[in-house]
Amino acid sequence: MVLLGADAGLRRGEIIALEQTDGDCRRGQLTVARSDWCGEIGSPKGGKTRRIPMTKRLAEALSAIRHLRGPRVLYQRDGGRVTETTLRSWIERAERASGLPVTGHIHRLRHTFCSHLAMRGAPAKAIQELAGHADLSTTMRYMHLSPASLNQAIQLLEQPVSGTSSAPANARGENGERAPSSEANRKNHV
Repeated sequence: MVLLGADAGLRRGEIIALEQTDGDCRRGQLTVARSDWCGEIGSPKGGKTRRIPMTKRLAEALSAIRHLRGPRVLYQRDGGRVTETTLRSWIERAERASGLPVTGHIHRLRHTFCSHLAMRGAPAKAIQELAGHADLSTTMRYMHLSPASLNQAIQLLEQPVSGTSSAPANARGENGERAPSSEANRKNHV
């Protein structure tokens, strides 16, 4: 449950409704195609199926918990269906065991997922797609956490653009003519 939230960014209902066939451990991909809302199965928030590459530890965990209880990934020990209350009790138990304040807020795992991606420099559009945010403004709430993002953006200007020549301005072309300077190229593209 923790890895589904923190390493894949799944919402509470998506964790509950996740089926064993949704995890392709060989390809390392998780398909989020449904959500459980108050016991009713529907499409994920936003109405779109999304595919999420899995971390190695999530793929290993999903492989390790394969079972014959039913189609879903998570069941209670007695074989009962997992509900929002079940997830809340599991997260509270994990918080107590870790010495953390007990909140039962499983959605914090999803926030951790988005925050860690932002802090590691993932593009906002990639975070949006992985998290299933319908609007980029939701994703942008996490982007302030990327302390090096401005420096990384400027460093992109230091790299050559793929497919362009990095020949000096005084270089000669095949016919012996002088190649246009980068200043001339800039004026033509402005």
